[in-house]
Amino acid sequence: MRVLVIGSHGKVGRHVVRLLHEAGHEARAMIRDAGQTGEMRSLGGDPVLADLEDDITHAMRGARAVVFTAGSGGHTGPDKTKDVDRDGALLAIETAEELGVDRFVMVSAMNADDPGRGNEKIRHYLEAKKIADDRLMASSLDYVIVRPGRLSDDPGTGKVRVGSGLGSGEVPREDVAAVVVTAIEEEAASRSVFELLSGETPIAEAVRSLG
Repeated sequence: MRVLVIGSHGKVGRHVVRLLHEAGHEARAMIRDAGQTGEMRSLGGDPVLADLEDDITHAMRGARAVVFTAGSGGHTGPDKTKDVDRDGALLAIETAEELGVDRFVMVSAMNADDPGRGNEKIRHYLEAKKIADDRLMASSLDYVIVRPGRLSDDPGTGKVRVGSGLGSGEVPREDVAAVVVTAIEEEAASRSVFELLSGETPIAEAVRSLG
């Protein structure tokens, strides 16, 4: 399956590209900087130059699934967050609708459903994520919205917890990517929204439990 990865050069995105390739998918890695081409190819990706502040139709055309893992991060200011996490996501959703993409997997954030519960310093980030998530849920797309807790660079364990009201906690970026890749084809994940933390359930089993 051809999968467009938006945010392929990010810390989660690089894992997604590699795991898609290992799973036998065609990972189309969307990048803004041609200098990232070699790294994407080394991970098994097929690089395509595109910018979320412009038309991305050429990058998405032919893709059956889209993974949106681009993000400015909670440490950036409101303007950059709006450009990427809100407006960039909205552009990707609208383009996917126009092109008839089969599944759209959004890497969101815990507390995006209720930004007031989150840290005040990143409220603008959570508010942008909420707008994007709400738009995706209202779209015609078959969506999966993954809301991980605090991200770590620890090696993935292959075991997680999924659901709602999980409380605070961490999850390795590698495990987030593995959940994303698993959810692309898992029917039980269709039109699902869930929180994600490290746990004791193997990833494939956890994703199947969403149905």
